[in-house]
Amino acid sequence: MAVELRGHVLTPDGWVDGELRVDGTRIVGIDGRPSDEAAARRDGVLILPGFVDLHVHGGAGRDTMEGGDAVAAIARAHARHGTTSLAATTMTAPVGEIESALRALAPHVTHRPEGGARVLGVHLEGPYINPARLGAQPDHARTATLEDVLALHALAPLVLVTIAPEMPGHLELIVQLRARGLVVQIGHSAASYEDGVAALGAGASGFTHLFNAMSGLHHRQPGLAGAALAHAERAEIIPDLQHVHPGAIRAALRAIPGLYCVTDSTSAAGMPDGDYRLGRHVVTKCLGAVRLADGTLAGSALTMDQALRNLVEVLGLTIAEASRRTSTLAAEHVGAHGRGVLRAGAFADLVVLDRDLRVRQVFVEGEALRPA
Repeated sequence: MAVELRGHVLTPDGWVDGELRVDGTRIVGIDGRPSDEAAARRDGVLILPGFVDLHVHGGAGRDTMEGGDAVAAIARAHARHGTTSLAATTMTAPVGEIESALRALAPHVTHRPEGGARVLGVHLEGPYINPARLGAQPDHARTATLEDVLALHALAPLVLVTIAPEMPGHLELIVQLRARGLVVQIGHSAASYEDGVAALGAGASGFTHLFNAMSGLHHRQPGLAGAALAHAERAEIIPDLQHVHPGAIRAALRAIPGLYCVTDSTSAAGMPDGDYRLGRHVVTKCLGAVRLADGTLAGSALTMDQALRNLVEVLGLTIAEASRRTSTLAAEHVGAHGRGVLRAGAFADLVVLDRDLRVRQVFVEGEALRPA
């Protein structure tokens, strides 16, 4: 079905005041005159690439590890906030539970849930992490072999694998996974600066929720955070203003060209305060944060539209730069071609915002969805 949208369109070459045309699942043309952000904000019809979120545990009261139709419900919940592509993210658990979750979500990768975001695949965030840096992950960490990871990949496509590189055999595993085209991130790790540099040299291409659940920066022991700031081309960060101080986000923006935003959202996203599930854990949403009973941050209640607003209104980024950090860079990181960008031939994944950066329309592969 052909659709025409008028407004200020954010293209790779800048803002265009004009018309974006969709036919079926693809953008077929963008026409108009050059514009700028001030005019787009003033007129109040901003057409941006749909958000791409590579770290999603849940939403709308559902958790990825539940199995069943949970991932479809999660994809619909986040799509209403402008997320058009996501990676369903697992928790550390006994391997049998992870296998069950992957079997349940695999059909939703093959066939996009009606009314939902495209599920690009799985972000395997555990169990191959350091038990000393669990964060809010359950205590089922273990070391991995290539056969272990490939067996999970056969159940559902892994678009990201988080690994603690200092664990026995994991540095060589990074080399082996990269040779097979898998994207490896470093995270939930007590690695030293030197370990982090070695992991990047072995082929790791990013860091999972930078600063959180990793060895921190000290001027005599730079740790994993220091390795990321000194050497990384890409890393994910949670801009809910709870996980990372705005000053630390600014430092990361200066240091890491491909810093991109994720929500690390739990089943509490889009829900009122109360108790929810995160894998095997019970977590509590209160005062904008999600925590374990001991106060440990346990994922978030963030949605990507709020992430964009935080980048613009608190961090001071332009809308165009905030869009890169919430869409384009993540899509590039996992090779999601034709997503995270508005141009002829790309998927018709887009979000229409008003002057206050509130979601007014969402399209996923040309399907018009009802916003939150």
